[in-house]
Amino acid sequence: MKVFPDDLLYSREHIWVRVEGDLATIGITDHAQEKLGEIISLDLPEVDAYLERDEPFGSIESAKAVVELISPISGTVISINEDITDDIGIVNSDPHDTGWMIIVDMDDPEELEDLLDTRGYQDFVIEETEVD
Repeated sequence: MKVFPDDLLYSREHIWVRVEGDLATIGITDHAQEKLGEIISLDLPEVDAYLERDEPFGSIESAKAVVELISPISGTVISINEDITDDIGIVNSDPHDTGWMIIVDMDDPEELEDLLDTRGYQDFVIEETEVD
């Protein structure tokens, strides 16, 4: 069963965002990790890297594919989840909590308005699944 936490916003590229003030914690959705299967490696930006909305900030590799991670917001990376560099399996087992990837100091919180709420993301996943 897919998990869609209510406290997150979602991009159409299957990235979630948890907002706390001007900070955005970012990771991949449960749906994304399920589609990818077992994750083999992860390429994330360095701390202090600047992210542009709708541009790649890294990549994720599974047995099935290598996929670019597309940033849902613009801002500066202030933290990287070191736990997932030590144990990549956390991204599969707990993608919405301990499997977070980066924390970004957002430039423009208004960019969040383009993201989907839980219901909108659920509908998007259903539509996308019907097309596949």
